[in-house]
Amino acid sequence: MMEFRPSLSRKIAGWSLLFLGAIGFVLPVLQGALFTALGLFVLRHQYLWAHRGLGWAGERWPNAVAKVEEMEARLIAWGGRKREGLRRLLRRG
Repeated sequence: MMEFRPSLSRKIAGWSLLFLGAIGFVLPVLQGALFTALGLFVLRHQYLWAHRGLGWAGERWPNAVAKVEEMEARLIAWGGRKREGLRRLLRRG
C-alpha cells in the first residue's frame, strides 16, 4: 500500500524535474530520461501514477533506484543536521 505524504516543496521540485525531462527529450544538452526518472522519484509519495512509474523504473534498474533512495536518506539526515545547527545558532544570538 502506498503512503501519501503531501508536500508543496516536493511537488514543485518534482514537477520542475519532469519539465526539465520533457525539455531534455527535445534538446540534446539535457538527459531527458534522467530528469524524468528523478521527477518520478521525488513525486512518488505525492501521486499514485508517479509511484507506479517509479515501480517500473525499479524493475528495470533496481540497483540505481536503491542507490537514489539511499542518497535521499543521507540528504534528509544532512538537512536535519544543518537545520538543527541553524536553530542552535539562532538561539544563541
